[in-house]
Amino acid sequence: MPEPTPDKVVTQAETTQDERTMAVLAHVLQLVGGWIAPLIIFFAKRQSRFVSFHSLQVLFLELVFLVLNLFLTMFLVVGFLLAFLNAHGGNNAPPLAILLTFPVFWLGLTGAWVVKLVIAVVYSIKAGRGEWAEYPLLGALARRVLNIEPDGAAS
Repeated sequence: MPEPTPDKVVTQAETTQDERTMAVLAHVLQLVGGWIAPLIIFFAKRQSRFVSFHSLQVLFLELVFLVLNLFLTMFLVVGFLLAFLNAHGGNNAPPLAILLTFPVFWLGLTGAWVVKLVIAVVYSIKAGRGEWAEYPLLGALARRVLNIEPDGAAS
């Protein structure tokens, strides 16, 4: 009688200290270098699935923030254009469009940066522990692009 084959045991792929350090750097350096440092790390450590996964998530996050910044900048420009088009000659009061547009722009940029800071801190800690932690929505996209299973194994 043949022996039953054991079910495939899925274990999390082991990571080296170097891989964990590079993944942490990808998360942390986005705060000072934007997308440049994670891109360099992504290509320098391409052979490591762990580092590639974390750095690609950071690159996707930077892309989201780029789109958000472009949207907020367009909002500011449109607000200023409306203010100049509706400006009254001789009136020294700032136009209402500027009074409404600039705070929204500033709060949007500041809020985005705070979110980026929190994400960088939380996920750099997880990467330092060797966890395959996913950003919401972006983590699944990074896994599909890199063809990686949730445990870090290649699909």
